[in-house]
Amino acid sequence: MSALTPCPHFIGGEWITSAGPSTPVYNPSTGDVIAECPAGGPAEVNAAVGAAQAAFPAWRETPAVDRARVFFKYRQLVEQNFDALCRCVAREHGKTYAEARGSAFRGLENIEYACGVPSLLFGDTLENMARNVDCETLLQPLGVCVGITPFNFPAMVPLWMYPLAIACGNTFVLKPSEKVPLTAILLGQLLEQAGCPKGVFNLVHGGRAAVDALLTHPQVRAISFVGSSPVAKYIYETGTRNGKRVQANGGAKNYLVIMPDADIPKTVEALSTAAFGCAGERCMAGSTAITVGAAADRLLPSLVSAARAIKVGRTDLPDRQPDMGAVITSQHRDRVLSLVASGEKEGAKVIADGRGVTVPDAPRGFYLGATIIDGVEANMTLAREEVFGPVLNVMRMDDLDRAIALTNASAFGNGAAIFTNSGGAAREFKHRVKAGMVGINVGVPATMAMFPFTGWDDSFYGDLHIQGREAVQFYTQQKVVTTRWFGGEVGDVWRK
Repeated sequence: MSALTPCPHFIGGEWITSAGPSTPVYNPSTGDVIAECPAGGPAEVNAAVGAAQAAFPAWRETPAVDRARVFFKYRQLVEQNFDALCRCVAREHGKTYAEARGSAFRGLENIEYACGVPSLLFGDTLENMARNVDCETLLQPLGVCVGITPFNFPAMVPLWMYPLAIACGNTFVLKPSEKVPLTAILLGQLLEQAGCPKGVFNLVHGGRAAVDALLTHPQVRAISFVGSSPVAKYIYETGTRNGKRVQANGGAKNYLVIMPDADIPKTVEALSTAAFGCAGERCMAGSTAITVGAAADRLLPSLVSAARAIKVGRTDLPDRQPDMGAVITSQHRDRVLSLVASGEKEGAKVIADGRGVTVPDAPRGFYLGATIIDGVEANMTLAREEVFGPVLNVMRMDDLDRAIALTNASAFGNGAAIFTNSGGAAREFKHRVKAGMVGINVGVPATMAMFPFTGWDDSFYGDLHIQGREAVQFYTQQKVVTTRWFGGEVGDVWRK
């Protein structure tokens, strides 16, 4: 086995190795341990927040155009190191190289959005709000902000957070998932090379102890989180109880409604990507297909064939890439398998079975093939829980009204999509469906950097969402200035 990759903290501009307890970091493709992630706690958090707090006054006073220049340089460095970044994501997470590139590019778009921060921080003015009284608004930074990120997008999700937060004039502490620390380290190294001043960006590894220390630290002003809904609720409740501004993105159960008039080849392609892309490990995964009327008979034969044709294999070999990689850990794979088994036990039928997939050159990898389960009912465990794996539930409805009602009965509200050639059906769905992001003939309606990522209900806890103008509002506080001047005649100041 090759030497383990080091996982240092980055605090106050210094890379610090921790000799304490650690957790293993796996290559999901092979099952090998490739690193040990240090289990940071209150000591590391205190040091990182202290460094961020000390750096804040000078960074806040740095002109917005100069802060933007750091991110123009950062963008250039990320592009120059894009292949290395994507290889890192593929190795420690299990994404295919194509999936790693796509997700990293979405992260790069957020860096580009942060480069426009001088325009994003414009305020409003009103001359003569009252006689001889003017009014203006200013957007000012908060202070120390925190990002707590999940395993499923090691590059993209952190880049949703700290580029814009820092460009707005805040300082930042990133706590990445202990399952995928290596990508965060590489991103931090590139930001350091871009000229980010010491203490403005900090990186702390760890689990629950580090998270709790961040949630309760008196100098932390705002917290961004992406993860499961139970943890998102905990983050929101604990953070707000301790006086923090919090945006906490949770899990999802995203429904894809297929009407009888849908374009079947294009729908099959979209559903395959939505359900099985990234091995289903994303909060925007299309995990449930609701077929309306005759759509099931038109759709399922082709969809099953497409699922069975998906090649599963190692993603850590750049010159030999599969269609789908492994899931993150053996424990997670076993959880997904147990949910599939529960569906069968409760009466659903597995019509595409990925449970027996093997990869001969990586027998210890954490693999599971594309799986489709027909006849899922609303009361089944599969229908209620987020699977977070390459599993597509199929539910059958007689009409669009029942399909929308079923979708709206979910506790989640992240994404929903409809596949149809009917403008009337699409408009009805768009208007009535209970979800923050809606696709019309788009299986994964995830938004780009200039639009907010707008989950609803149990998919989001907070008021201001990640990305776009809402994120600018989240990372700033508004000051309103009302002005009236007293004095002599106009021009006296110049004569005197």
